[in-house]
Amino acid sequence: MTEEAPAPVEIAERIRDAFSNFEGEFLSITRRAQARFARREWDLFQFDARERLGLHRAVVDKAVARLEPLIPPEPRRRSFWQETRSAYAGLIAGQQGLELAETFFNSVTRRLFTTIGVDEDLEFRWFGATAFPRSELESVAVATFHDRDDLEATIGDVLDSFRLGVDFTDPTADAELVAHRLRRALNDAWGSAVFDGLDMLMPVFYRNKGAYLIGRLRRLNRVIPFILPILNTHGGISVDAVLVSESAASRLFSFTRSYFHVEWENTGELIGFLKSILPMKPIAELYTALGYNQHGKTALYRAFYRHLEHSTGRFERARGTKGMVMNVFTLPSFDVVFKVIKDRFAPPKRTTRSEVMARYKLVFDHDRVGRMVDAQEFENLSFPQDRFEQDLLDELLSEAADTVELDGDQVVIKHLYTERRLYPLDLFLREMSTAGAKQAVIEYGNAIRDLAAANIFPGDLFTKNFGVTRHSNVVFYDYDELTLLSDCRFRAVPQTDRYEDEMSSQPWFSVEPNDIFPEEFPTFMWFPADLWPVMRAHHGDLFEVDFWKRIQAQHDAGDIPDFFPYPDEARIRR
Repeated sequence: MTEEAPAPVEIAERIRDAFSNFEGEFLSITRRAQARFARREWDLFQFDARERLGLHRAVVDKAVARLEPLIPPEPRRRSFWQETRSAYAGLIAGQQGLELAETFFNSVTRRLFTTIGVDEDLEFRWFGATAFPRSELESVAVATFHDRDDLEATIGDVLDSFRLGVDFTDPTADAELVAHRLRRALNDAWGSAVFDGLDMLMPVFYRNKGAYLIGRLRRLNRVIPFILPILNTHGGISVDAVLVSESAASRLFSFTRSYFHVEWENTGELIGFLKSILPMKPIAELYTALGYNQHGKTALYRAFYRHLEHSTGRFERARGTKGMVMNVFTLPSFDVVFKVIKDRFAPPKRTTRSEVMARYKLVFDHDRVGRMVDAQEFENLSFPQDRFEQDLLDELLSEAADTVELDGDQVVIKHLYTERRLYPLDLFLREMSTAGAKQAVIEYGNAIRDLAAANIFPGDLFTKNFGVTRHSNVVFYDYDELTLLSDCRFRAVPQTDRYEDEMSSQPWFSVEPNDIFPEEFPTFMWFPADLWPVMRAHHGDLFEVDFWKRIQAQHDAGDIPDFFPYPDEARIRR
C-alpha cells in the first residue's frame, strides 16, 4: 500500500520545525560568545562566526532536500503550496521572530520553485510598514537608570548590572572616567548634564575581541546613543571608550564590519531600540549587523521595491571607472549599487566567474575590519524594462548576456551583488578640496594596512577600487583580484646591469602568479602629483618588502591584531 502524501499543514509543520532548528542552533552558537570573550578565545570566536554565517543556507538546503519529493507535481503543485503558506502563517502567528520565520519560508519557496522576481501566490509578500514587537520602554530587554545627581554612581550601577563572565579590573575608576567623558558630551550636546533616563539593552553585543554595552540617554524628546566598548586584557575587563554620538554608533554598526553575536530571542526588540539611536541606518543593515543577513536581504529587497513603486528615476551606470569584470549600475535615488559579473573579461584579467564568486564568498566569511563593504548576493531578480537607461540595458544584454535577459517587459537578472553606494576614491581625489583629498590619501594607506593586518591583500591597488563613506572612511569594494596575504610572496625587483633589461617591457626574471613587488605599487596608485608627498610621508613603508613580510610573520605567529571600530580619540586614556 502506497504511503499517503503529507497534507499542506504537515509540510507547514516541517518547515516550522526546520526554522525552529535554525533559530535554536543560531542562538546556541551565539551563546558561546560570552565564554569566548571571558576566556579570550579569539580564534574560536572567529570559528563560531564562520559557522553561524553558513547556518541559514545549510538548514534551508536540508529542508528543501527533504520536502522536494513530498510536493505534488503540476497542476496541483502551486495550489498545494498556497495551502501550505496559509497553514504556515497560522502556525507562526503571534510568535517571536515572526519576520524571520517568514523569510525562512520564502527561502525554501524560492529554492523549490526557482522563483523569478516575486511570486505573490507562493511567498510572503509585504511591501508596507511593519511594527516592532512591544513598546521599547516596556521591553524586558531594556533596563532604565535614572539621574541621581551622582553620575559616577549611576555609571557604577550600569557596569554592575552586566555579567560578562569576568570581573572589571577597577569598576570605580571606569565609572569615574566614563562619567567625566559623558558629562562633557552631554554639556556639548544639550548644554546640561541632566537627563531623564539612561536606557540600557541588557543583552551584551560581542564581536571579535570586544563586548559592547548598548544604550541611550533621554532628555525630553531628545535621544543620544550611549555605548561602552569593553576589552578583556590579562588583568580583567575594563571600559575602553565612550561613544555618545550617532556618527560613532553608526560606525560601530557599519556595513564594513562583521556581525555581532547577541543572545536574545526576540530580535525585533533589539532592532526597535537600535533604530531609535540610529534613525538613518536602514532596517536591513540592522538585521544584518545582528547576524540575520538573510532577513537583512529580505528587508533590503522590500525597501527597494517600495522605492521603485514610489519613484520615477531610471537605472544608470554607477559613477566611477568602468570595471573589467563587473557591470555596475544604480538607481540615483536609492543608496545601493548593483554588480553583475560579465560573461568575458578582457586582458589582462585572467580570473574566471567562479573565482570571482569565491572571492566574494571569502569576504562574506572573513572579518571585514571596517575596510571591506558587505556584499549581498541575490538570484533571479526582475525589474521593469522601462526603468533602465537604454545604453545601460544594451550594455547588460551584450556584456552579461548569460546573466541578464528580457522576459516581456521585465529585465531578469539571474545573479547579482548589491553594495552600499560609495564615493569612488579616484573621483574623490579629483573633486574634493585639497585638505579633503589629503586626508583621503592618508585613509587609503590606513585601509591597505588594516586589510594586511586582517590577512587580506587587495590585489588591485588602483584607487578606483576603493570608496569613501559618509564618515570619510576609505574602504575596499572591488574583490575580483583579492587574495589572502599569507598566499602572497613579496619580493624586491632584482637588480641588473644590463641596459636591455631595464628598457624591456617584460620582466627579465621569473615571476610566479603570487609574486608581489611592493616597489612597483606606485605604478598602480593614481594620485594627483601634489598628493604623492602625503602618501610617501605617511605610508612610505608600504612600498618596502620588509613591511609585508613583517605582517606575514605576525599572521604565522597567530597574532590577531586589534581593530577598534571607533576613533582613537573616543578611547579612555589611562
